Amino acid sequence: MSRSGRLYIGIMSGTSMDGVDTVLADLEPGRPPEVLAEASLPLPAALRAELLALNSSGDNELDRAARAARDLAGVYAQAVAGLLYRSEAGPENIVAIGAHGQTVRHRPDLGYTVQLNAPALLAELTGIAVVADFRSRDVAAGGQGAPLVPAFHDAVFANGHARVVLNLGGIANVTVLRPGHEPAGFDTGPANVLLDLWCERHTGRGYDEGGQWAAQGRLMPQLLEYLIDSEAWFALPPPKSTGRDLFNAQWLQQRLDDYPGGRPQDPTDVQATLQMLTARTVAQAVAAHAPDAQDVLVCGGGARNDGLMRDLAHCLQRPVWPTDRHGVPARHVEALAFAWLARAHVHGVPAGLPAVTGARGRRVLGAYYPA
Repeated sequence: MSRSGRLYIGIMSGTSMDGVDTVLADLEPGRPPEVLAEASLPLPAALRAELLALNSSGDNELDRAARAARDLAGVYAQAVAGLLYRSEAGPENIVAIGAHGQTVRHRPDLGYTVQLNAPALLAELTGIAVVADFRSRDVAAGGQGAPLVPAFHDAVFANGHARVVLNLGGIANVTVLRPGHEPAGFDTGPANVLLDLWCERHTGRGYDEGGQWAAQGRLMPQLLEYLIDSEAWFALPPPKSTGRDLFNAQWLQQRLDDYPGGRPQDPTDVQATLQMLTARTVAQAVAAHAPDAQDVLVCGGGARNDGLMRDLAHCLQRPVWPTDRHGVPARHVEALAFAWLARAHVHGVPAGLPAVTGARGRRVLGAYYPA
């Protein structure tokens, strides 16, 4: 395969922990990214359970975290092998892999963030250089270390009008694009993380496909207002980021227990309300920080939830489209962003944006592990 010096692999396993998404992309300068192959793998059930458990302190967690990182690198390597097979590329054709790792702690307020990964092992297993640990340099420079993708969104989706790019993973984050301005961006709150855990608890399914389960319930307006008003994080100004450290099963359980209206009896009503919680908090963030946005492009797993997309359109009162309509399938965007961030690291391009994270300046993100 030709395309010398232009091929990168991006790997993402996000807060939802629903699997590993990978892309092989041609990142020729001056042209839109071209996805040459894609591969997705579910996380093995035992590994997913361990990664979820490691979001909280527990016995022997250093050893457990190291073993989980090793096993995660093995899943990454399997996905890379699938990409190479489908594209007929060899390891020698790939400049680098961008591998974000699995976030299990994110506390920029305390000066640290933890993504489980084994990039040296991944380089050994694949024979390809790996760029990893994208967040820590920004945190070291006083930033949030997240969101990381607004620079990529700007490169791919900016056009002649104000626009918001919304990523709906476990956590929702927005990028605000305006002609002639640096991108802005921040987390808005939960996207799928609460929806998934509530659905799994009551149905045994890992997610609410298409929002069909939520559609069986009724919105509880007073509970919705209570969920928003009881969490001070929603009112914080950017820069801000969050994760399972805050929005988790304990957060939800405490609010359902303390809700003055009494504990809801129908779990589908809670699901419908959590779905609207995502839509409402996104809409409030857009109204406060991007009121001039003409449209909203949506990527991430939440773009496949028809019920959530309808709630977003209702709350945002402007066109809401999957990024597919603008040339990049919603399912590819995050993995493609880490291929792009790997290229930025290899070429010494500072991809951290102080206007997004609050860092003291732009920084080259990531650490390099040679093949």
